[in-house]
Amino acid sequence: MTTDGIGAPLRRKEDYRFLTGRGNYTDDINRPGQAYAVFVRSPIAHGRIRSVDTADAAAVPGVLTVLTGADVAADGLGGLICGWMIHSKDGSAMKAGAHPVLAQDKVRYVGDHVALVVAETQAAARDAAELVAVGYDELPAVADTAGARGASSAVHDEIADNTCYQWELGDQAATDAAFAGAAHVTTLDLVNNRLIPNAIEPRAAIGDYDRGSDSFTLYTTSQNPHVHRLVLSAFVGIAPEHKLRVVAPDVGGGFGSKIFIYAEETACLWASKRVGRPVKWTADRSESFLADAHGRDHVTRAELAIGADGRFLALRAHTTANLGAYLSTFSSCVPTYLYAPLLSGQYKIPAIHAAVDGVYTTTAPVDAYRGAGRPEATYVVERLVEVAARELKMDPAELRRRNFVQPADYPYQTPVIMTYDCGDYEASLDKALDLADYAGFAARRADAAARGKRRGIGFSAYIEACGIAPSAAVGSLGAGVGLWESGSIRFTPTGTVVVHTGSHSHGQGHETTFAQLIASHLGVEPGNVEVVHGDTAQTPFGMGTYGSRSLAVGGSALVKAADKIVAKGRKIAAHLMEAAEADIAFADGKFTVAGTDKEKSIQEIAFAAYVPHNFPGDLEPGLEETAFYDPVNFTFPAGTQICEVEVDPDTGVVEIVNFVAVDDFGVVVNPMIVEGQVHGGIAQGVGQALCENAVYDTGSGQLVTGSYMDYRMPRADDLPSFKVGLTVTPNPSNPLGVKGCGEAGAIAAPAAVMNAVTDAIGQEIQMPATAERVWRALAAAPMAAE
Repeated sequence: MTTDGIGAPLRRKEDYRFLTGRGNYTDDINRPGQAYAVFVRSPIAHGRIRSVDTADAAAVPGVLTVLTGADVAADGLGGLICGWMIHSKDGSAMKAGAHPVLAQDKVRYVGDHVALVVAETQAAARDAAELVAVGYDELPAVADTAGARGASSAVHDEIADNTCYQWELGDQAATDAAFAGAAHVTTLDLVNNRLIPNAIEPRAAIGDYDRGSDSFTLYTTSQNPHVHRLVLSAFVGIAPEHKLRVVAPDVGGGFGSKIFIYAEETACLWASKRVGRPVKWTADRSESFLADAHGRDHVTRAELAIGADGRFLALRAHTTANLGAYLSTFSSCVPTYLYAPLLSGQYKIPAIHAAVDGVYTTTAPVDAYRGAGRPEATYVVERLVEVAARELKMDPAELRRRNFVQPADYPYQTPVIMTYDCGDYEASLDKALDLADYAGFAARRADAAARGKRRGIGFSAYIEACGIAPSAAVGSLGAGVGLWESGSIRFTPTGTVVVHTGSHSHGQGHETTFAQLIASHLGVEPGNVEVVHGDTAQTPFGMGTYGSRSLAVGGSALVKAADKIVAKGRKIAAHLMEAAEADIAFADGKFTVAGTDKEKSIQEIAFAAYVPHNFPGDLEPGLEETAFYDPVNFTFPAGTQICEVEVDPDTGVVEIVNFVAVDDFGVVVNPMIVEGQVHGGIAQGVGQALCENAVYDTGSGQLVTGSYMDYRMPRADDLPSFKVGLTVTPNPSNPLGVKGCGEAGAIAAPAAVMNAVTDAIGQEIQMPATAERVWRALAAAPMAAE
């Protein structure tokens, strides 16, 4: 019996190779005869392409080819697509502007792909790229989210008002009626600032065409290689699906930005056939700033209606969501179905109405970034609740408690699609209050005031919908793919196990946690389990990793496959031990006969399956099973974060002096890995709240924060030692009882931090609460927090 199964804080198996420099990332791979790609990118935000002269570039020694949008069109390549159809409130389909692999006729943001140079060396490709002469007729930039619909310039000529869709969710009439009868209304104007993902590994790709088999291999930094293959085959038209292999080796972080199908890997594949050699591209950090899909960028007016008894009556929000210059792979659903259905939060809110205008701008495409819609929803709800408590002069914890959905209410149907299946929100709140020493806050605030500092405290009681499934539900909402997951378990003749999963690991620790699942369900030591992922030639078709779905959906698929292994093993054991199958039990890796001391280990059963000298005649040899799992509901992790800050009014510097996070992730497979995920998410959420901010100049459309000199990432000294805790309500909607943990920290933290900052300074400011912004707010209203 193994003790390293579900619930054990097993150290990550994969960390040894990462910490000792033995990881195998895309840039570590080099193919025989490999050439190098460099992209010519637009230096302007918006303009018509008058001419592209490649003659001087093509003449550079070592250059193999220079490709442009005209070549893309000549070869009949399709454009990049968005895989989620959204309909406006009038029933019309969203307006999706064309997204060519290389720009044709027009460029639409600084960094847009204009040409591709392929050369023997990267240096030669760079030198040649500088010689590509592009003539532009510059057009006005559209870089302001709130003003995009009224801009004089159209990002896509056929979309005059720069509006992709005007979408809504909820009952507007019921919501308006509730507001009309409210005793109190809290109103906030909120900006959810744009973020740049900044994964530690930049994106990279190697396109490799094999003329002998007329097939392609793409090595790339992908969170979902099977979806990459599907889109590149079915929509771009690179090759039939069976002639395209996608390999995503070790990936150094993604946070959503590596879900999407980008122009770079598409162009490398296409160019490899053109030149008859593998073509490699690795982004430099400047390219990552310019061309990785960004996150967030919402402008919202939100209102909360409250009755005389302090109970919530209704919520309404109008959001303008910046989609960037083109629709990215899943961008249309992030500010719609991943956002508005979470506006009920942890609360009973009888009526909700959300309206979302998705707008095009001359900026980099915006898509999912850690949390994807859920942080934006939580920020709206939790900032409203906190400000309402201040206006009503109520304790913010008690206002939340008064309005929580209660355990007896499940299943709880919200007014915005979701049906919550379990939870105990008060338990998380109470544990967080205790860890934060909330009762002692008043004394700490008085002490800070005596030292000339301002101390504030803020709450964030979040809920998220994870798993991004079931397929029938998301299909009815416009998703272009199913969102199930797959997994296979193969015993070797000697009793070790190889697991193949359609999920992808890029920092989550799947090689450890999936091995722990096998340990618990099949009684095999985790060290005897190898987890294989990231290669479409080896793994069953799967939908990849995002939306905190790997364990809830991918892990559940493996549990289903394990059940099949046990079922077959029971038949083999019954035959070997000359017993009825009904009398065979399985536990702790052993098959036993009821009422006897007979037993066979699962390793013995595996050997018998591959050496079937004494084997049931109606069974196939071997011990390998595959399962596909499509859940019946989303999962709903929830919890409470409490942030305490101290502000220096002379400098505006915000110091986080205490941070507590209590989460309900259902059953926890590896508490050490979960805690690490929570820490990382909080760090990203704190980054958004205090320092990170992608800024475009509204006149020129230039990215002002295009390097780490101007885009401020959180550092170790920005963060305290986090106090984390867990409560557990097992999820009834999947066989593991799990919920998902990867995004929770980033979802809740921005609201907790900003609630604390605004409590400290006594006035509203927008994210990020930089020292300058806080200092200016205090300078303009110095007595606001006295």
